[in-house]
Amino acid sequence: MPIDFDDQSIDVSGVDDRRGGGMGGGLAIGGGTGIVGIIVFLLYSLLGGQSPSVVPQSIPQAQGGGATESADQLKARCSAQDATDKYTDCRLIKVYNIADDVWRAEFDRRGIEYSSPRLAFFSDATQTGCGPASAEVGPFYCPADREIYFELGFLDVLQQKFGATGEYAQAYIAAHEFGHHLQTLLGIEPQVRQIQQRNPNRANEFSVAMELQADCFAGVWAKKSDEAASGIILSQEDITEALNAAAAVGDDRIQAKVQGRVDPEGFTHGTAAERREWFARGFDAADIDSCNTFQSRGLTR
Repeated sequence: MPIDFDDQSIDVSGVDDRRGGGMGGGLAIGGGTGIVGIIVFLLYSLLGGQSPSVVPQSIPQAQGGGATESADQLKARCSAQDATDKYTDCRLIKVYNIADDVWRAEFDRRGIEYSSPRLAFFSDATQTGCGPASAEVGPFYCPADREIYFELGFLDVLQQKFGATGEYAQAYIAAHEFGHHLQTLLGIEPQVRQIQQRNPNRANEFSVAMELQADCFAGVWAKKSDEAASGIILSQEDITEALNAAAAVGDDRIQAKVQGRVDPEGFTHGTAAERREWFARGFDAADIDSCNTFQSRGLTR
């Protein structure tokens, strides 16, 4: 169902539109932090680098603008009536705007310095602060350049192949990636990366905690965006879409689809049940202090 935004105002000043630019190169598997980056990691590590059927050779073209659009044209198109219903990119920009407003206000309330991430759209492949990335990586956040990256066609893959259906499922994905930006601002991400480098045998444990915390932050945002004056008017169906999307990208479900069995030692994002649980926990508490996934898993940062 369409997302019910309080208003249709769109700010494109934080958008980095690279569509149509293209570039060669490999995947930003090691550097980026993404909700579905694990899909690519599993496909390449478990299937010997072969390109399997669950990720198409050609990512479908999503509705939206192209490289010929200027910032003014993008703003004009996304400000038109029903644009957030018609165009995926406009919808994601609006979600990004609301997330930026919600977290800026929350950080200001806590007396913590805040800076906005950028939202990058690309097609085929692009260069990032975390290295070159292709469309198959899916949505991800790069802490090195503090950008959230979307290849819009991959959202169709998530819906068709993994069951992450609905417009609010897309909002959850964007909010999860925004959660990784919060981890960078709060100093959590660099702490965890250092721990993983010192203790590579425990890298996956800390990766799971990081991803579940981003799910929890997404839940907090969902509640706060519902309460905001210029936010999202949530329905139970919206929350159901988010919970279903969280479960759809659980490690156990992805492993079962890709390799036909589940290997808990290979988990890096959490199970379907855990991802649902932490989004719901964040939503119910509406407080980032409730999102200490590290402590709950007996991990010390």
